[in-house]
Amino acid sequence: MIAKVFLDHPRKVDETYFEHMQFAGKFSLKLFGAAFAALVHAFVPVLFEKTASKTVAGLYAKTHNRGQ
Repeated sequence: MIAKVFLDHPRKVDETYFEHMQFAGKFSLKLFGAAFAALVHAFVPVLFEKTASKTVAGLYAKTHNRGQ
């Protein structure tokens, strides 16, 4: 049960548990940054015009086809 919950998915993407934790943590921080940029952009459209979309595109490029 422990392996299924904590280890199966990291193994699928060829990472250890802690490598996956680090990757997912950084990914999360980048998403928070993109969300904040989008929120600021909602109020002041001239600011962060492409920040969120570029961040999401970059994150997608890093995760698309991982583990295949």
